[in-house]
Amino acid sequence: MEVELVEIRDFVSRHHPFDLLSIELLNELTEMLEARYLRRGEKFPPRDNRRSHLYMVRSGAIELHDVDDQFLGRLGEGDLYTAQCRLTGSDYRSNHRTLEDSLIYQVSCDNLKSLCARDQEFCQYFEAGTDERMRLAASYSPAQTDADLSGMTVEIGKLIRRAPITLDIDSSIRQAAEVMTEHNVSSMMLTREGKLAGILTDRDLRRRCVAAGIDLSLPVSEVMSADPMTMRSDDLVLNALMTMTRSHINHIPVVDDDDIVGMLSASDLSRSSSANPAYLNTKIRRAASLEELRMILRRLPELQLLLANTGISARHIGETISTMTDMLTTRLIELAQAEIGPEPVPFVWVCGGSQARHEQSSHSDQDNAMILSDDVRDEHLPYFTELAKRVCDGLDECGFIHCPGDAMAMNDQWRQPQAVWHGYFREWIETPEPMALMLACIFFDLRPVHGDFQLHRELQNRMLEMSRNNTVFTAHMVGNALKHRPPIGFFRTFVLIRDGENDNTFDIKHRGIVPIIDIARVLALAEGIPRVNTWERLQALAGTPSMSSELSSNLLDAFEFISNLRIRHQAAQIGSGVAADNFLPPDRLSSLERKHLKDAFDVIKDAQDALGNRYKLS
Repeated sequence: MEVELVEIRDFVSRHHPFDLLSIELLNELTEMLEARYLRRGEKFPPRDNRRSHLYMVRSGAIELHDVDDQFLGRLGEGDLYTAQCRLTGSDYRSNHRTLEDSLIYQVSCDNLKSLCARDQEFCQYFEAGTDERMRLAASYSPAQTDADLSGMTVEIGKLIRRAPITLDIDSSIRQAAEVMTEHNVSSMMLTREGKLAGILTDRDLRRRCVAAGIDLSLPVSEVMSADPMTMRSDDLVLNALMTMTRSHINHIPVVDDDDIVGMLSASDLSRSSSANPAYLNTKIRRAASLEELRMILRRLPELQLLLANTGISARHIGETISTMTDMLTTRLIELAQAEIGPEPVPFVWVCGGSQARHEQSSHSDQDNAMILSDDVRDEHLPYFTELAKRVCDGLDECGFIHCPGDAMAMNDQWRQPQAVWHGYFREWIETPEPMALMLACIFFDLRPVHGDFQLHRELQNRMLEMSRNNTVFTAHMVGNALKHRPPIGFFRTFVLIRDGENDNTFDIKHRGIVPIIDIARVLALAEGIPRVNTWERLQALAGTPSMSSELSSNLLDAFEFISNLRIRHQAAQIGSGVAADNFLPPDRLSSLERKHLKDAFDVIKDAQDALGNRYKLS
C-alpha cells in the first residue's frame, strides 16, 4: 500500500467504529475512500455526488441545520455523517454547510454495506441510534487480565462443601442444639414438610434461649429466625457479599426453587480473600478500638481495586463501600457510647451525599448529621456534642476526611431536634435561596444509619409533602442543577482543564456524574419520590410527568457508563500507588470509550436543556 494510503488508514483506524475492523477490512476501506476538499460556505453533503455516501471529517468544520435552517450541531475532526446511508432509516434532508475550509473522506453506502455484511459488530454501530449506543456503552467493559480476581463472579453453589443440616421446626430447642453440636456448625436450617421455614444460629441460642432463660423443651420455632432471606446456587459470590453486607447477616440459606442446597456463611466467603466485604465487615463489627478500625479501613482502596479489576459495576462498588461506611459509623457510635454512656433521648445518625445514595468510593469525604428527639433538653446537648465529635473524628481517622463544607454532625447547625430540621426544610423549600440550596442538596439525600429511624422517616415524609409539585422550589433546584455542564464544546471535542497539575483532563465527577445526580434529585423531589439512590430515582421517574421512560433509560445508561469510567480511572491510580482523584485524561481512553462518552454527554446536555426550557431557565 502506498505511503499516503497508509497514513489515511492509520487516521481512520483511530476513530470509532473503524477501530473495530480487522487490518484486512481497513485496507479495503482505505482503497474505497475518496478525498474531497470543500470551501467555506459550501453546501454539505456535496451536491455533485450522484450516490449516497458516508462522510468523515479529516480537517475543518461542518455546521448542521435542518430543512427549516434550525441549528443541529457541528462536525469536527474524526466525526462521521451517516444519514445518507439510511442504515438507521433516518430522513437525511438537510441544509448543512461548511463552517470553514474542510477536507473530508467519503465512501459510498454500497461499499459501506459490503463491509457491514462481513463484520456484525461494525455494522451494529450504524444500525443503532444514540439510545442503543448508550445501552451498549453501559455494558461495555475492557477485557479483564487478572485471572486471580475472578472469585467475585463464581457461583455460590461452588462454595458449599457439606450437605444441608436441617431439622423439623416441631423439634425442641434442646434437640436443635444437640444437632448443631454433633455436626459442629454455627447454624442450621429448619423445615416444615421438607421446605425451608427458618434458620437457627449460635447467636439465636445465646440471645433468645440462654440469656432469656427459656424452657429448652419448647419447639425450636419459638426462637428461630422465620422466613429468612435466601439465594440460589447460581447467584454470584458478589451478590452474596452485597446481601450480607447490606443486611448485616452472616448466614444465607441457598435454595433452588424448593430444594435446600445448603447454608452459605460469611466465613465461606472470607476464606477466598482477606480483602472482601464479608471479611472486612466482620473485622469492623469486632473491632475494639479506633486504632483497630483505622488499620482495617486501610484495606478499603485495595477492596475498590479488587472489585474494579474483577469487572464489578460502579453501582455495586458504591453500594459495597457505602454499606461498609455505615457499619464503620455504627461501630464508632457503639465504641463512643461504651465510654460516655447511652443517649439521654432518642436520636438518629443520618448520612448525606454519596454515602446516603450508596454511591461512595474509597476516597470520599464525609457528609452526616444528627436528628434529635424534640424531647431533648439543654443539659442533654453536651452528650450529643461529644458523641458527634468522636464519630466524625473517627471517620476522618479511617480515611473519610472531614467535609470541606462542614456538613457534619459535629457542626452544631446540623445536630438539631426534629422540629428545627423541619424548619430548615420548610425554609429551603418555601423561600429557596441559591447559596443555601447548594449545601441543602446534601440534606435532601439523607439516609438513616443508626438510632431511631422513625425520626428520619417522619422528617422525610414532611419534606416530600412540601417539595411535591412545588414549581417555584423545583425551578430554583433546576437552576442549581444546570451549573454543572458536560465538558463538550461546539465541535463535540472535550473541553479540558488547561493549567496546573490537572492539565489536559476534565473532572469526570462534577462534569459527568453530578449533573445526572442533580437531575434525578430535583425531579424525584418534584414527584415526591422517597428514594435517594440515583439509579433508583431514575427508575422510579420513568413514565412520570417529569421524565419519559426513554429519557430515564438513556440517563441510566449514561450514568452507568460514566461511573464505570470513573471507577476504572481510580482503580488504575490505586494500582499505581497514586492517590485516587476525579481528573480523567481523555487521551487515555480508547476511541470506543471516547465515542461512548460523547454520546453520554449528549444525553446529559439534552436532559439539561429540556429541564431549562421546561422551567424557563437559560
